[in-house]
Amino acid sequence: MAIHTTAIIDPSSEIDPTASIGPYCLIGPRVVVGPETQIIGHVFIDKDTVIGKNCRIFPFASLGADPQDLKYAGESSRLIIGDNVTIRESVTVHRGTLSGGGYTEIGDGCLLMATVHVAHDCRLSRDVVLSSFAVLAGHVHIEERAIISGSTAVHQFVHIGSHAFVGGMSGPAKDVPPYMIMAGVRDKDVVITPNLVGLRRHNFPAATIEAITNAYRAIHNHKPIAQALAEAEEKWGQVPEVANFINFYRHSERGVYR
Repeated sequence: MAIHTTAIIDPSSEIDPTASIGPYCLIGPRVVVGPETQIIGHVFIDKDTVIGKNCRIFPFASLGADPQDLKYAGESSRLIIGDNVTIRESVTVHRGTLSGGGYTEIGDGCLLMATVHVAHDCRLSRDVVLSSFAVLAGHVHIEERAIISGSTAVHQFVHIGSHAFVGGMSGPAKDVPPYMIMAGVRDKDVVITPNLVGLRRHNFPAATIEAITNAYRAIHNHKPIAQALAEAEEKWGQVPEVANFINFYRHSERGVYR
């Protein structure tokens, strides 16, 4: 274990022998740091934070601090960070609240670029990318391999689907469906279109991309949403990705951009 002499570590924390803690780090109570994880220096990790294996945490990150929620009254909550996560300079991630299940979660393989903020009770699935200056309000859920571009502010309780791409300086206040590109701030300015480049990069079969595109065209029209979803399901619902796309609309609580 490589722990710099200037690091301050609470005795109740558990640091794997293969982890490294750089200069001027402050590790609070009941923190767990997994194998091969590098905490480079000048990092603050507050209480009840669990960090997986092979993570890299860069200077001036603040992880696991109390949630910025006026209802929070000091109750126990956690921050859970998976394996192979990279957290760059000046990132802030807060613990959860009881109303949000008691934890915030960063999934395996996520990349949080410099100055990102992830608020209480957010859930990031695996391989999510948050670009610099992106900020997530509380209770945001982002599914696997979605990308949030720089200077984007995501409204609380928004759900962003898998393989979605949110353009820079956007402000999603409704749910963003999977496999789509979303850009814009207000409803009238929002653009939704299939994320063809992203799907190809992740080796989606051409037939699957075509089915997603056809379902998108069927749903994004002027028909009533229930009718449009039913027609898309009848024609392309046997494709798992299209079924996921349709179910995303049906289970949205905030409404989906259309």
